[in-house]
Amino acid sequence: MIESFILVSQQVFILFSLMAVGAACNRLRFLDERAVKGLVEVLMLIVTPCLIVHVFQRPYDNRLLSALGWAFAVALGAHALGILASLTVRLRDGARQSVLRYAVIFSNAGFMGLPLEYALLGEMGVFYGAVYVVVFNLLCWSYGLVVMCGSLKDVRLRTLFVNPGTVGLSVGLPLFLMSVRLPPMIGTPVKMLADLNTPLAMIVIGWYLAKADFHSVLRSGAACLAAALRLLAIPLGVLGAEVLLARLVPGLDGVMMVALVASSSAPVAALTTMLASRYSRDVPMSVGIVAGTTLLSALTMPVVVGLALGIFRQP
Repeated sequence: MIESFILVSQQVFILFSLMAVGAACNRLRFLDERAVKGLVEVLMLIVTPCLIVHVFQRPYDNRLLSALGWAFAVALGAHALGILASLTVRLRDGARQSVLRYAVIFSNAGFMGLPLEYALLGEMGVFYGAVYVVVFNLLCWSYGLVVMCGSLKDVRLRTLFVNPGTVGLSVGLPLFLMSVRLPPMIGTPVKMLADLNTPLAMIVIGWYLAKADFHSVLRSGAACLAAALRLLAIPLGVLGAEVLLARLVPGLDGVMMVALVASSSAPVAALTTMLASRYSRDVPMSVGIVAGTTLLSALTMPVVVGLALGIFRQP
């Protein structure tokens, strides 16, 4: 078990080393706000779909298809747990409450989860992590908008079904089901773009960390509660549910179990700040909770993911 903690800690340290590069780019003014927003667009609209397509480039296997179904169910359960947990965050300030409830429900599964899964579990980890990202996208652009703006009017069917996660899955899953490999002239560029996910995501997160104000989070008991729910209570709840599921359904893939815990243990989604700005919510709080939980995740992710790794990947 100790070896699992050490292994996860090493990989998290590597990710934070890349974040330090992003922070340096901020301090040295190598990147400005406009450039970073451009990088975020590249990550969301190009790199993420390419990453999902790439990890589905493997021969069809009935067992993998069954595992994908279980992964989808666990990912839905993890978000349902987040929705229930978010209801414990109650504030008179509706703008701040919306931000913190959104923060509890949605993790940075794409920018933090996928890189960690790739480092620890290889492409199979990302294979399952991609399912979590798809569920994230389905819910964050539907229920998440209701939480953030308090209305159904901003929920667009087009956004619900056409987003980076669903686009990647709609291309990658049929290729997997038909055991079709992309020709090198297409597959190689897709892989090269997919490989950008970890360094670009970490540089972007590091850039934002360098300009974050943590005071609003530290002064707020509700924000501290939201951080504890996001980083510890929810991923540990997912891990407990997986342990029970493994007893009820023997033979489930341990890699899948660890990958989904890693996705659920990631810090608050970066999208929280983008939506808070769009819908005139508490933007400083959103920046603080994203940055604060990202820093704290250097301590919590090794514990939670290391525990999952020790349970499900024992020799």
